[in-house]
Amino acid sequence: MALLRPPLAAAVAALLLLAASAAAAVAAGTVFPGDPPLQLRAQAARRPASSGGGRYAVSAAAAAAAGRNETAAAAAKPFTARYFPQELDHFTFTPNSSALFYQKYLVNDTFWRRSSGAGGDTAGPIFVYTGNEGDIEWFATNTGFMFDIAPRFGAMLVFIEHRFYGESKPFGNDSNSSAEKLGYLTSTQALADFAVLITSLKQNLSAVAAPVVVFGGSYGGMLASWFRLKYPHVTIGAVASSAPILQFDYITSWSSFYDAVSQDYKSESLNCFSVIKAAWDLMDERGSTDAGLLQLSKIFRACKTVKSVYSFRNWLWTAFVYTAMVDYPTPANFLMNLPAYPVKEMCKIIDGFPAGADIVDKAFAAASLYYNYTGDQTCFELEDGGDPHGLSGWGWQACTEMVMPMTISNESMFPPFTFTYEGKSDDCFQSYGVRPRPHWITTEYGGNKIDLVLKRFGSNIIFSNGMRDPWSRGGVLKNISSSIFALVTEKGAHHLDFRSATKDDPDWVVEQRRQEVEIIQGWIDQYNKDIAQMSK
Repeated sequence: MALLRPPLAAAVAALLLLAASAAAAVAAGTVFPGDPPLQLRAQAARRPASSGGGRYAVSAAAAAAAGRNETAAAAAKPFTARYFPQELDHFTFTPNSSALFYQKYLVNDTFWRRSSGAGGDTAGPIFVYTGNEGDIEWFATNTGFMFDIAPRFGAMLVFIEHRFYGESKPFGNDSNSSAEKLGYLTSTQALADFAVLITSLKQNLSAVAAPVVVFGGSYGGMLASWFRLKYPHVTIGAVASSAPILQFDYITSWSSFYDAVSQDYKSESLNCFSVIKAAWDLMDERGSTDAGLLQLSKIFRACKTVKSVYSFRNWLWTAFVYTAMVDYPTPANFLMNLPAYPVKEMCKIIDGFPAGADIVDKAFAAASLYYNYTGDQTCFELEDGGDPHGLSGWGWQACTEMVMPMTISNESMFPPFTFTYEGKSDDCFQSYGVRPRPHWITTEYGGNKIDLVLKRFGSNIIFSNGMRDPWSRGGVLKNISSSIFALVTEKGAHHLDFRSATKDDPDWVVEQRRQEVEIIQGWIDQYNKDIAQMSK
């Protein structure tokens, strides 16, 4: 049988922000920009109608009425949805470059300290989340850390949706239909979007001097760190959680991601690791015939007979990889409802089978924890899966600039896999008609010898990582300078620090967040001192 390309090589690379939901309320009264310009009228018909006296700032409740699949609970969301007229292309002056689309952003100004306008009184900071590859509401409702610390800082919270995701689609439902349209989906365009929106927002709020700190997790964390480097005049600092900015070129071992996933399971139980490792060949053997596919469909409780053995592999692969990423010390429901330390719980299921039990049965039972911890699923859809969080644009990004080489070693619990830039290029050309620029990210943002470069150039960045997270291997794990910090926890998972605080949080998580708050406070204090000095 031909070597199978890892089913999740692209999907896993859709970096996910994993954080806990917040419960703050939205304050009324902040004035945001007014009527949309004439050239936006056509697009206005494709977005929720405004209930705000002609503002293009539209509430989440209005979006619900327009069929955004929101529920009555939308009124309790800790933010208000608004829409900003954003330029399509920030870097050329072609006729199409000035075309506009609505970019969604969310605001919570409940705790924002407004400037009194007297004697150097500076407005409270603006904390901005640099949106990653999905619906911004999904990320915002799962970034409790920002809501938790907003009262202390008197901060406004802003969450900006990434272009081509969620509702922020320049060409509506046709945005992903061609390379000509998708060509405007790049990280550099996204960073420019953030800069333009933040600058305009501050002007409209009469808060030009308010300090801005950007936050981001996973791909969003990469964007936050790059934003600090590219736009230091817009933000005074960045908190980049689980940001694998070194997962490019030859900086990080190509096998590191899957080696780390495997180590998570092996650390809980060698038997657990061995069972998962053995399951792939057994499934291939059984799935080679129609009768075998029928048997596997019954074992996996498929809602209908599965047509390809790769569907079973993908189903297991997804469960084991994402569970490793979200191996949190407390229960969570960001991707799926999961218990605390779900990798440990999966391995308990495997180890609890009697001697001689079928290996595929064991692997299925463990993966079912990911898909059906609540026990309410009577069958599973293994094929024709949807895209509930709008991640489809990531395939383009991974085929253009976000090329993160991954291999699977023989020591992994997954089937071995090799990577070549040539093979990646051919795959992408077949899918999109374009070829990647695999070294563009390190050319544009750096990465090689990052400690040497940023020690003399960068400042005010926190890189946080948890070593249970397989993405941590591509992150910054050591302090670079007195103002560029690496906060690393041995048992942390994918940006655990961005989750809401709970009474059950381990002490090491509490301490990590305390350090982050202390560092951010130092940035803001220094900024305010500098502003006060300038005004003398």
